[in-house]
Amino acid sequence: MEKNMSLKSPARGKAIGVFCGARAGVQAQYLDVAEKLGEALVRRGAGLVYGACGVGIMGAVAGAVATAGGSVTGVIPHHLFEREKPDLASGNIYVVRTMHERKALMYDLSMGFAVLPGGLGTLDELMEVATWNQLRIHEKPIVLINQGGFFDPLIAMLDHVVAEGFLTQEERSAIRVTADVDHALDWLGLSVAPVPMAPQADEPAPLRQSLAQPVV
Repeated sequence: MEKNMSLKSPARGKAIGVFCGARAGVQAQYLDVAEKLGEALVRRGAGLVYGACGVGIMGAVAGAVATAGGSVTGVIPHHLFEREKPDLASGNIYVVRTMHERKALMYDLSMGFAVLPGGLGTLDELMEVATWNQLRIHEKPIVLINQGGFFDPLIAMLDHVVAEGFLTQEERSAIRVTADVDHALDWLGLSVAPVPMAPQADEPAPLRQSLAQPVV
């Protein structure tokens, strides 16, 4: 596959970072809510920033955004390039050197974060952006989309951490929870009325890009 080795960075704009699994999970409702979120992002004129996986929940949300004509930016580290099937992924894919660079770029490109069902990577990203808020490295809204009560055990754990004195209620409240996609996007600061998505003058062409070393 031909790759463009430009070092040009992705354009920044109105986009939501979505953390979610590279697997589909055991319940069809997880894929369903991913697709609903993708469609809702486009209706509100927002782009998607995600981990550039072409399968699972990640593939579902990105595919829904792309199908609806929205902007999709994926970021993936070099060592996961084959494992997570980015050739099946939607949007502009940026290959970086490390997981740290992947997450930092995703956080930088996003105005807020929606969290769908996922595994350790999803939980890692959630906790890191929440910690960055706590430390004032950034101040960006975070919403758990609690489809089918998936996050109920995590929510209980966060409340337990508050009760035991390791987290303030204010810090806990920065992670909002809803099962409704539209409520989530309201909390993330996206207007209800559709906003035209004019192309950025410096937005890269829809080819594979690299922000690090060429993929060989």
